Amino acid sequence: MSLLEGKVVLVSGGTQGVGAAVARATVDAGATVVVTGRRNEIGEAFAAELEQRGGRAAAYLAADVSDVEQARASVEEVVRRFGRIDGLVNAAGHTSRGTLLDTTPELFDQHVAVNLRAPFFLMQAAVKDMLSRGAPGTIVNIITMSAHGGQPYLAPYVAAKAGLIGLTRNAAHALRWDRIRVNGVNIGWTETEGEDAVQREFHGAGDDWLERAAAELPMGKLGQPDDAAALVVLLLSDRSGVVTGSVIDWDQAVIGAYD
Repeated sequence: MSLLEGKVVLVSGGTQGVGAAVARATVDAGATVVVTGRRNEIGEAFAAELEQRGGRAAAYLAADVSDVEQARASVEEVVRRFGRIDGLVNAAGHTSRGTLLDTTPELFDQHVAVNLRAPFFLMQAAVKDMLSRGAPGTIVNIITMSAHGGQPYLAPYVAAKAGLIGLTRNAAHALRWDRIRVNGVNIGWTETEGEDAVQREFHGAGDDWLERAAAELPMGKLGQPDDAAALVVLLLSDRSGVVTGSVIDWDQAVIGAYD
């Protein structure tokens, strides 16, 4: 079924990883999709792939969402081109490493800019359009299981993403009477191009790191982006009903449970 037939959806950071999987799934569900990113050649090629995949309109917008004006402008451009925005997925993320002791103010600010400030102002711009039309809408924030506490080497990342959980719930409460639903997904360890790069750069992983990691996980594999994307599409759609303010753990680890 086309769960998002006729909807206009913006996916920030939608040219790779989970964001790209969400963009593909959203097109498959019948939506017009706009993705943002910072690599123009890749972005334009990906938008063309989306159009060919679904036979529907798709577009790429060059935007560094850590810049508030560029973030706002991306939403405004969606509205200008397509007349409205019905859904927003905040998938852009910054995952570089830092502990409590070695994180610099500059690194901390980078994490806040991408992982918390960008979603805030993208949501602000999208909600303004929804309210101006008196229309319902849906927002899904891609968060992380690490927001529950995380690893010591992810201190600034955890701080920003934990803030995004609070923002998700605050916005959901504030907007519920406007029929604008806001939910989040705490993504667990997932097999993406970005994760491969991180493992190699920060953890000295070899070519067999994925097989080794998968063998130690309950399901015998890392999370798959397409599976996460299916949940995001559900949350964007009317099929998820009245659900708002939920932050769903999407992982094979159960927080608070011990062997």
